[in-house]
Amino acid sequence: MASTTTERSDARSAPAATAPVEQQGRMTHRQILEALSGLLLALFVAFLSSTVVSNALPTIITDLRGSQSQYTWVVTATLLASTASTPIWGKLADLMSKKLLIQIAIVVFVVGSMLAGLAQSVPTLIGWRVLQGLGLGGLQALVQIAMAAMISPRERGRYSGLLGGVMAVATVGGPLIGGLLVDTSWLGWRWCFFVGVPFAVVALVLLQRTLHLPTIKRDVSIDYLGAAFLTAGVSSLLIWVTLAGDTFAWMSVETLLMVGGGLLAVAAFIVTEMRAKEPIVPLRLFRDRTTTLAIIASVAVGVALFGSTVFLGQYLQISRGYSPTAAGLLTIPMVGGLLVSSTASGILISRYGKWKAYLVSGSVLVATGFGLLATIDHTTNMVVLGVFLAVLGLGIGMTMQNLVLAVQNTVAATDLGAASSAVAFFRSLGGTIGVSVLGAVLSARVTSLITDGLPAGAAGQAGSGDIGLATLTTAPPEIQDLIRVSYGDATGRIFLIAALLSVITVVAVVFIHEVALRTESGDERVAGEQAGATPADSTAAVDDQLAGRHAVAGPDAPEEPVRVTVFTGTELDQGGRHEPVDARR
Repeated sequence: MASTTTERSDARSAPAATAPVEQQGRMTHRQILEALSGLLLALFVAFLSSTVVSNALPTIITDLRGSQSQYTWVVTATLLASTASTPIWGKLADLMSKKLLIQIAIVVFVVGSMLAGLAQSVPTLIGWRVLQGLGLGGLQALVQIAMAAMISPRERGRYSGLLGGVMAVATVGGPLIGGLLVDTSWLGWRWCFFVGVPFAVVALVLLQRTLHLPTIKRDVSIDYLGAAFLTAGVSSLLIWVTLAGDTFAWMSVETLLMVGGGLLAVAAFIVTEMRAKEPIVPLRLFRDRTTTLAIIASVAVGVALFGSTVFLGQYLQISRGYSPTAAGLLTIPMVGGLLVSSTASGILISRYGKWKAYLVSGSVLVATGFGLLATIDHTTNMVVLGVFLAVLGLGIGMTMQNLVLAVQNTVAATDLGAASSAVAFFRSLGGTIGVSVLGAVLSARVTSLITDGLPAGAAGQAGSGDIGLATLTTAPPEIQDLIRVSYGDATGRIFLIAALLSVITVVAVVFIHEVALRTESGDERVAGEQAGATPADSTAAVDDQLAGRHAVAGPDAPEEPVRVTVFTGTELDQGGRHEPVDARR
């Protein structure tokens, strides 16, 4: 085993530098909290944009006289744009200033939100939701990348409670705010898009004042061709999933062109990534088992996160007749479970350094929660529904953030942005596919139930395909009741499909190899790697030794150089076993 020996003195003996204090060493707890203020507010804006609209969608679609397919597309358009752009944002974070990228993402998001609020038709609304999704994709990926740069994996659990709290407040507050806006006559649903703008402006100011991350000077080589192929491939396949069976048949010329073109674009993307100097998604990431399995698991988590909120709001309002405000209140059990489990698991992970048990437990709870929700219909007791949602929330809270943590702890520091965005990409991809496929299944099932329930004369006059959300407010009372019952009875089927997909998450998580959490932040690891040394977790002992010496001897103690042995061939895990070190790190 080859090793080199270096000497490191306390940072107090170093000459004054021009960089901010945060860049000279490890950030203090106070500095991290100050930096997190703007980051978490930006993340709050991102989550608020999804949740505040979900409960208002039934009103928006009926007001603009849209269809069930357009209902799905209002959500899918944003998810599609955020999915396709997430890896690009992540790769740019490895090459450029993370702070600047977050601010750009906020501005794009604000512009998209303002224009969406001014839309006069569903197609126009969908178009501006695409722009909103571009900013959303950046915020979802970049906030976690910035946190990884500041905070070590071992310490990140202390702050995951804040992250879970922001998600919970946005998830609970979003539907409530959206419901109040829709139910307030002098405001209306358009303010669901305007409401996030003030928060975004405040986030910009806070980020400018509190976030100070070092920008690593590198030769920037952006893979534009790979980005184009990725966007084209993903968009073509997702648009096909959404339109097939409705706009055109599954077996048709349109299907052949869209699927064939999408697969060709994906193949071209893979070839491009193999040759690109700075690939958008480095294929070497998939050589690591933890990263590959975490990405597979993230797909089903995306279905859980987006599918449950989108179609749950529709179920509560259309089938059960609750107002948007009441529908938001009824989702509190799910959000409460998410907050409790994410906070508790984060604290325990930081204390003991073990994370796999929480991933396994969370994935099992996600599958169980969906399985229970598969039994609901238009008569399900609301207390029982609340219990089912609490189970699902507990599972999502223990799974979603810890999948990102597992990947960030494994990959090389220079790949933190690309790896974090890859997990977010496939989670968004799962959500996009889930909303598209589950929406298509729901639409087909609702149409079938309405057709079976219509009297022969009514079916002949209206045509079963023309009866649905668009005619809910104008149809005769008996037809309205049929539409509501059909939506309630059809919702259970989409949750059954989600439960079956969640089994994939359980299997993937079980086979993930648990690696001891690192004690260096992303910036510290980057500095070590660029200096030509492999950052070993054993360097944490040096920090502990320095901290202990200062605590005992006081700030005026004489300087003592500390000898640090950096292993370049192997490193020790917490069990004392020698683990091979990836040469790329």
